[in-house]
Amino acid sequence: MVIAALGPEGTFSYEMAEKIRKRGEDILLFPTISSVFAAVEKSDARGIVPVENSEAGGVGETMDGLLLSECLIVAEYLMPVRHHLASMHRAEKITVIYAHPQSHAQCSRYIESLGVPVIHTSSNSKSAKEAAAVVGGAAITTESAAKIYSLPVLIRNIQNSPDNTTRFVEIIKKPDSQKTAGEGVSVTGRLIRRSEKCSLIVDPMENRPGLLYDILGIFAKYKLNLTKIESRPSKRGIGNYIFFIDCETDAGYGEVLSELKDISLIKELGCYQKAEV
Repeated sequence: MVIAALGPEGTFSYEMAEKIRKRGEDILLFPTISSVFAAVEKSDARGIVPVENSEAGGVGETMDGLLLSECLIVAEYLMPVRHHLASMHRAEKITVIYAHPQSHAQCSRYIESLGVPVIHTSSNSKSAKEAAAVVGGAAITTESAAKIYSLPVLIRNIQNSPDNTTRFVEIIKKPDSQKTAGEGVSVTGRLIRRSEKCSLIVDPMENRPGLLYDILGIFAKYKLNLTKIESRPSKRGIGNYIFFIDCETDAGYGEVLSELKDISLIKELGCYQKAEV
């Protein structure tokens, strides 16, 4: 078996893959989150991708992957995230900072205080690699990536919030024999009562007064608690949105799905447990 994750070594995704790896399982690293989804769709690999951060919000590339791919969520994991400033140079000699966009957002206050230009990279490990090769370069990166590229850590824990946390989800290819979701059954065919959370995409296909009220009213009717709702552009034009929704599982989930399908298109992303690492 293989775990697909965003690489190279030194990323938070790689660290999470290491934490959940089973005996005899290999980790296969990819340059982008979208390529992780593609690898999972084409094989029996499971993937681990960041979906949400407590400071910066949803990870757009992962949300697009969930929308466009035939992958299912089967577990979620939470990771405390600590960012560090690393450089070969003293702080006053830094002329450019390399950072992943999510890391930039999570450390925005500290970065702004430096008044130094920021160049975005594809991963925290890539940030460290670029900074090590440039005179005056620094990176917002992980402890492990700094070690890989021999970058001294100048200042630790520069994230905006001391409680900075990233939520990862484990994804698999949708089984050909996937069961139809109904009362007591998750989209992955497992009993809902064994799961803690379900995720889905709601696409209203229109924009009208009271639309969101109608959607939320269905969850309220069956007393299902929403743990997250986030809108994303539908890519069909300005003002047209879809909604990513996470809710706690309960006996009324099947009825919620049935009523939602009367007013919108639904893509079920899976029902799963919060796993410990």
